[in-house]
Amino acid sequence: MSIEAECRPRAIRLDEYRSRRRRLMDDVPADAAVLLPGASLVTRSRDSEFPFRQDSDFHYLTGFPEPDALLLLLPGRAEGECVLFCQDRDPAMETWTGQRLGAEGAVRVHGVDQAFENAERDARLVELLAGYATLYLPLGNSSALRLAERLRAELVDRPRQNAPTPLGFADVAPLLHEQRLIKSEGELALLRHAGEISAHAHRRAMRVSRPGLAEYQLQAELEHEFRWRGGSGPAYASIVAGGRNAGVLHYIDNRDPLRDGELVLIDAGAEFDLYAGDITRTFPVNGRFTSAQRALYEVVLTAQERAIDAVRPGATLAAIHRGVVSDLAAGLTALGVLAEDGEEAPEAIVARRFYPHATSHWLGLDVHDVGSYRRDGEPRTLLPGMVLTIEPGLYLPDNDDLPAAFRGIGIRIEDDVAVTPEGCEVLTRAVPKQVADIEALMDEK
Repeated sequence: MSIEAECRPRAIRLDEYRSRRRRLMDDVPADAAVLLPGASLVTRSRDSEFPFRQDSDFHYLTGFPEPDALLLLLPGRAEGECVLFCQDRDPAMETWTGQRLGAEGAVRVHGVDQAFENAERDARLVELLAGYATLYLPLGNSSALRLAERLRAELVDRPRQNAPTPLGFADVAPLLHEQRLIKSEGELALLRHAGEISAHAHRRAMRVSRPGLAEYQLQAELEHEFRWRGGSGPAYASIVAGGRNAGVLHYIDNRDPLRDGELVLIDAGAEFDLYAGDITRTFPVNGRFTSAQRALYEVVLTAQERAIDAVRPGATLAAIHRGVVSDLAAGLTALGVLAEDGEEAPEAIVARRFYPHATSHWLGLDVHDVGSYRRDGEPRTLLPGMVLTIEPGLYLPDNDDLPAAFRGIGIRIEDDVAVTPEGCEVLTRAVPKQVADIEALMDEK
């Protein structure tokens, strides 16, 4: 058995999926039902589909891995509160695409109370929903809304005696996303592993980097490592941005050559059991920072380390971001990029010109994970179990009003951080970010 297989964290247990569904049912009124569709296959071209990836909300409640499934949560139903509809068993199709679980397998493997194949769905849905006054569903999902409207119309046409028709729709997303914001120990283990795989990939990219390679060749090294170590691939489109390309925040062309004397910014993370890693590192293509690159890099690194130190229960992302902007402004002033006595506050210039994005986002089943950033109009305080990124950056354009040594340089440093009762845990600490450590690793090639 490989080392990676031995270290693979345990999958989420069935009792955790059941607990998640129970909590959601407890959060909706007693006379309400929940309807949640899974993802469908998406055509890439003609007879070819994109690799299937389950809807994150659906996966969170079921762990069910097949397309075209539908979940119903029916609080108080004696025959079973959790009902799943799934693809029919079809030996002819399974010859081409692999065995399907079918209804029996869904109950046996995924612990739902009842399951039916999709051939029975239309006939059963109206009967199952009769008696519930409100239907909670993802209102932002147009296909779910169309299905709910059709079901409501059928219930109006066929009312039952003493049974209310579900005329009211409510959005399930806020309830479900608030639940997803706090990660369990099982989820933290998966996020930790996704971060470890991602860190291995970034270390590999540092070792192989050299002038003359193309950005896409470093991308290939990264994504090979993701798969080699058991990930399903990238958690998002990998960014490999050499030189001035680093000033494009979501640069994904990855087609230019890597040039001697320039930096390369890599923002890439592995997905493992649908949980995302998300790391950014910036390093010299040739393995050695110039003095100007080092000076600007240290400004970003200092801001990032101070921001990580500030992550603890009771802190807010808004306050952490303000601290980062202040640190970046102080660093740029010390380097002479910003004037000490300008008319505009240095922090305002930084936010407007050199650092246009937030310091953090939630991380989980989605790389920009769900959950509100404010409560009652105020920035929410951090709680144990929240997972977030810390990713300050500086992006200096190639403009004549900037010192020549710093023009056209983009730097971002990003780590994944879990809030703990005592402070925080950096999930991606295995990839170096100190200048000396980066240069030492790159010497290994």
